[in-house]
Amino acid sequence: MWLPLLVLVGLSLLYRWYRQSLILQNLADKYVFITGCDSGFGNLLAKQLDKRGMKVLAACLTEEGVKNLSKETSSRLQTVILDVTDSESVSSADKWITNIVGDKGLWGLVNNAGFGNSLAPNAWQTKADFAKVLNINLLGLFDVTIHLLPLIIKARGRIVNVASCAGRLSTVGGGYCPSKFGVEALSDSLRRELRDFGVKVSIIEPGAFQTQLCVKGPHVKYLERVWSTLPSQIKDYFGEQYYQQYTRNLTHLLDNASPKLYHVTDCIEHALTAVHPWTRYTAGLDSKFYYIPVSYLPTVIGDYLVCRSSPKPAYRIK
Repeated sequence: MWLPLLVLVGLSLLYRWYRQSLILQNLADKYVFITGCDSGFGNLLAKQLDKRGMKVLAACLTEEGVKNLSKETSSRLQTVILDVTDSESVSSADKWITNIVGDKGLWGLVNNAGFGNSLAPNAWQTKADFAKVLNINLLGLFDVTIHLLPLIIKARGRIVNVASCAGRLSTVGGGYCPSKFGVEALSDSLRRELRDFGVKVSIIEPGAFQTQLCVKGPHVKYLERVWSTLPSQIKDYFGEQYYQQYTRNLTHLLDNASPKLYHVTDCIEHALTAVHPWTRYTAGLDSKFYYIPVSYLPTVIGDYLVCRSSPKPAYRIK
């Protein structure tokens, strides 16, 4: 009774493996534009695709980022300064890319640029705190994508958006989780709108990795700043002990972030080079075995798991 079922499952897994192992030909002729290449995933991905022989167009926020990346890559890789929150900068990058790719179009766009050094309870933050994160992680991503869309359609290419497991399970306050939920929603709508143009859209959902977003120094300083400027009533409601425990919990999470950034860049590379890319890629053990599975659980169970180690406020219902 069980043997036919096991054979069927085995054949299904074998077919799935074979289908996902098919890689495109003529990769050396394809242009890929990556944002946020100063450090982290973008920096490693630019080097990785450059070694593979692809034509990488890497956007950095700073001159120092451009200089450092150019030292470690071949002459094929070209760089540009880009601030995704500045529409003039995005327009300038669009013209620069158009002049380079010509009639070939743009095969791949990797929206990697991001910001997340504003993790704190929502009640501690301001509209400006939220706006800074949303402008980079969501609105900037949208602006870059829409500018480059004609080139991507021309090449019948790929869009790869780096979201987060925090875009599926909101575990912390601030603009980071809403921005990544927004990336998920935008990616889904783009995938459906562009499918008839032959454009494929993939979403990367990393867990915690040792990038600039997970350096604990800026996070601790941000918490110190917002706590020190809170209205006295809010501080009384939460209490000093809440603040201290929240800081310890966050630094513990950041200290245990994975150093294996290639788990993410390998997913992005597959999304760009596979004949049949996946819609979603889950990168990191924490994302695969905790955050994403918990996001599917009933709300009451998910809330319990997320909140079980949360600090307790000074003022609460007994």
